[in-house]
Amino acid sequence: MVGSSGQLLFLSRADIEDTGTTMKEIVTTVEQAFREKGEGHVEMPPKPGIHPAPDAFIHAMPAYLPRLRAAGIKWVSGYPDNYKRGLPYISGLVVLNDPETGFPIAVMDGAWITAKRTGAATAVAAKYLARKDSRVVGILGLGVQGRSNLEALREVLPSVEVVRAYDTSTISQQSYVDDMARKTGLSIQPVKTPHAAVEASDVIVTAGPILKNPNPVIVKDWLRSGVFACPLDFDSYWKPEAMHSMGKFCTDDTEQLLYYRSLGYFKDIPSVYADLDQIVLGRKPGREND
Repeated sequence: MVGSSGQLLFLSRADIEDTGTTMKEIVTTVEQAFREKGEGHVEMPPKPGIHPAPDAFIHAMPAYLPRLRAAGIKWVSGYPDNYKRGLPYISGLVVLNDPETGFPIAVMDGAWITAKRTGAATAVAAKYLARKDSRVVGILGLGVQGRSNLEALREVLPSVEVVRAYDTSTISQQSYVDDMARKTGLSIQPVKTPHAAVEASDVIVTAGPILKNPNPVIVKDWLRSGVFACPLDFDSYWKPEAMHSMGKFCTDDTEQLLYYRSLGYFKDIPSVYADLDQIVLGRKPGREND
């Protein structure tokens, strides 16, 4: 089956990268998608999934944005033990469909798209919730998301100068320091403990594997007043007391969050203050003071 043009487009990762799409464009597009969602123009059910191994997942992520004439699905997996095979944690495909006929029109590699889109969502949240003069970013987990999140944060927080970088692997840490210092020109400082990454930071991103039964380490006393935190790995790094110390606990989609809670994740978290789309649209205030 093919689209109405009679052709089905296949795009590899290299093809997607060759489009030259910038992170600035991706952040703008993701913010637009949040606006569409907040205005009720997005159909996006909670992602169903299968779990063939402990802490591994394969998820289906369908969505339809009628005003953007966009419909499709991402079929994505996350396997935390893939590093033992020399493979990335995340892999997947994106399939786009013609919303008028339902026919598939494109099949694309999903790894690059996932990396950039996730980083862009962090940037949109930081735009509304982080201090505008944020200078120090702490990043825990220095893989793909550790890179893309820093890239995206620089689009909305130009005052960032220093990155406190932590990873359980010293090899990954050194690779990150060398790579991101060259790409960003920022001071990328390797640190030996999660505490050192967190304590002096204005912005914190935790990007480890998502674990149903984690062994979290970040506590309330480590956090600076007014810090903005983005736990990409759910509560894998965060003790409940640290979560509950947050003045505003926000999510990109409460329905998705509740679905994950039903699966056994997020066992002890605060009440949700707002979905990000509500903040983007100004229906609930984001950051109100520094």
